[in-house]
Amino acid sequence: MKTALITGANRSIGFEATRQLLKLGYYVYLGARDLSKGREAAEQLKSEGLTNVEAVSLDVSSLASIKEAREQLGQKINALDVLINNAGILGGMEQPALTADVNVVREVFETNYFGVIEVTQSFIDLLRASAAPRIVNVTSGLGSVSLQADPHWKYYQVKTAAYGPSKSALNHYTIVLAYELRDTAFKVNAVDPGYTATDFNHHSGPGTVEDAAARLVRLATIGEDGPTGGFFSDDNNPKTGISPW
Repeated sequence: MKTALITGANRSIGFEATRQLLKLGYYVYLGARDLSKGREAAEQLKSEGLTNVEAVSLDVSSLASIKEAREQLGQKINALDVLINNAGILGGMEQPALTADVNVVREVFETNYFGVIEVTQSFIDLLRASAAPRIVNVTSGLGSVSLQADPHWKYYQVKTAAYGPSKSALNHYTIVLAYELRDTAFKVNAVDPGYTATDFNHHSGPGTVEDAAARLVRLATIGEDGPTGGFFSDDNNPKTGISPW
């Protein structure tokens, strides 16, 4: 049975991605900063008959928490097939360039960028042990420098001094990581789930968590002929599914 770890998976898109992978036959480790909430989420899935799920305490902004989660999983599995770096924070709705609280900017980067690096580095040995490892970094159209500079883009007016730049950095890291793993069985991609109605944005988005999660799962389960080092977004480019960096 293939295994997957999803960070920030106790609610919204991460929770739905967990559900969809379970339906595909994966055993999913549901990462949650608050273990009690993670266990509640896991119990809900089990009540739906999706029993191959286990909550894991994992705060991506804490290296100690990441290391502890790695140690726990290492006692249960010899290989990890899928890592979805989903956990992320917004940092508030107003982030002007000239007045943004730099401490908030640092906090956003700690979770959205540095956390991804530390989780990936900590679990890379388990991923290397998989015959077909997949890494999905959950990004955003707001992290596309090309789109942010395009006055004709539908979200051009949405500018953030913390969140968008943290996802731009994540996109660049995805490129570097995919390049480093180019001659292996790894597939590493950045996926924009789209503007989705979740707690993250006070349910203001037009998209559904089901569609958003399906985008992550599609890239998490691609075959050996699938892409790597790409930035995918059905929301920004529904025809090709490829987003400009």
